[in-house]
Amino acid sequence: MTTIGLVRHGITEWNLLGIAQGSSDIPLNETGRQQAAALAERLASEKWDMVVSSDLLRAKETAQIIADRLKLPVSFADPRIREINGGQIEGTTEEERVQKWGENWRSLDLGMESAEDAAKRSVEFLEDILSNYKGNRVLLVSHGGLIGITLKSLLPERFKETHMNNTSITILENLESRWDCTLYNCTRHLTTSDMINK
Repeated sequence: MTTIGLVRHGITEWNLLGIAQGSSDIPLNETGRQQAAALAERLASEKWDMVVSSDLLRAKETAQIIADRLKLPVSFADPRIREINGGQIEGTTEEERVQKWGENWRSLDLGMESAEDAAKRSVEFLEDILSNYKGNRVLLVSHGGLIGITLKSLLPERFKETHMNNTSITILENLESRWDCTLYNCTRHLTTSDMINK
């Protein structure tokens, strides 16, 4: 069985301000680093074989904090698991989008990557992990939107809607080409660290 731990990166200033990040390369803030350290401490009591990351800074920072605590390298960073590209909406808040493009801005062509294209690249990446690291336990540090779309693609009956909290971990297991989700959007490491609402 191959186990994949899907981790959303720690919080950033843009997360706090409600600004769409997408492929913009935004660093963690101090709280985000503390969240990553809390998750790393939790994961240190488990067995993981490798850590991989999106190529965006907020994910790479989160992955490095975890990897350092687990005494593992970050094996590689891959653009296929970066956040969905937001096109022209990146760097804007909902209020700014409504002001600029109107209430129906989601129906406009603003250069955003489609959910289908994002899911395709993410699932292809997971298939590569299955091919190359079969039987391993792999931590994959990515982004909320992409993780959610990936879950909907792999397990559509179970995941109609998703919401991923910062530094949440979701566990996927693959046995004989069948996916199962045994843990979803878990942030108990933040609760115990009294950090969940910081």
